Amino acid sequence: MINIKENISLKGYNTFGFDAKARYFCEVQNLEELKEAISSPLAQTLLILGGGSNVLLLEDFPGLVIRMNIKGIKVVEETEDTVVVHAGAGEIWHDLVLFTIENGWGGLENMSLIPGTVGAAPMQNIGAYGAEVKDTFIKLEALRKQDLQVVTFDNAQCKFGYRESFFKQAGKDQYVILGVSFKLKKNPSVNTSYGAIKDTLNEWGISAPTVKDVSNAVIHIRRSKLPDPAQIGNSGSFFKNPEIPIIQFEELQKTYPNLPSYPINPETVKVPAGWLIEQAGWKGKKTGHVGVHDKQALVLVHFGGGKGKEIANLASDIQASVYEKFGIKINPEVNFIPNFT
Repeated sequence: MINIKENISLKGYNTFGFDAKARYFCEVQNLEELKEAISSPLAQTLLILGGGSNVLLLEDFPGLVIRMNIKGIKVVEETEDTVVVHAGAGEIWHDLVLFTIENGWGGLENMSLIPGTVGAAPMQNIGAYGAEVKDTFIKLEALRKQDLQVVTFDNAQCKFGYRESFFKQAGKDQYVILGVSFKLKKNPSVNTSYGAIKDTLNEWGISAPTVKDVSNAVIHIRRSKLPDPAQIGNSGSFFKNPEIPIIQFEELQKTYPNLPSYPINPETVKVPAGWLIEQAGWKGKKTGHVGVHDKQALVLVHFGGGKGKEIANLASDIQASVYEKFGIKINPEVNFIPNFT
């Protein structure tokens, strides 16, 4: 029997630390509890929360907030060269990464220390330093809200894109992810293509890195650049890195020769949103209870005592400023709750 509470502060359930309230709130530990919660008449308006690391709470939530706490990590398939690991949606993502690294399995190490839960990872197709969830993802199980049936999605059915998936587009708000399976390599070749990883490993005198070495390097880099949500409210990278036509990039290069880029295909390049925001003068800027981090312009921060709408307004001002300066539209990676668009 689930315990549904009333008027609960969500301050401890979102990494921005905004003190929005849930009209009703419960935690679920397994599928049956989840079904019971979704079937409740209080669930007419529903929000599923994982680690709360990728949400911006704009106001109090008028319905039922369900905190996913379905746990468990296990090996479900194994060959001489590969292993398939299944993790419950409520597992902390970094805990799963550490579990795979302790066993010497490769595939997730470049995504070390990304905040959030396993269930949110495929929704967002999270990624960092040259790796994304889609690279090792095999399948997930999800509960379809409409009829409370458990359905399975393979890699193709998830329609993964850059920080996108079926669950943020056509399948938005229709499913609750229960668990995710990843196929990892027992004898991996590590990915050190990102310069920051390579530079860190060189500084440490490591010429033949293991998955643990790469993970340690990523953790070191992230901690040096990104604020700890326990110290200052944030959701990590707030904006996606925009993808622009190569023609537009070449034109911008005439004015901004140092504009960084990463090729996507012969017609398109990705440019770092953090660089654009910094060049537009926002890095380290504070307005009211919120601001832009002084070490990484891609991170918006909440200093305490503020409201989610302050971050939304700051984000809007940054978007307008970047567009005015570069003609590039940058879009939030973070999910606004409620979504007024």
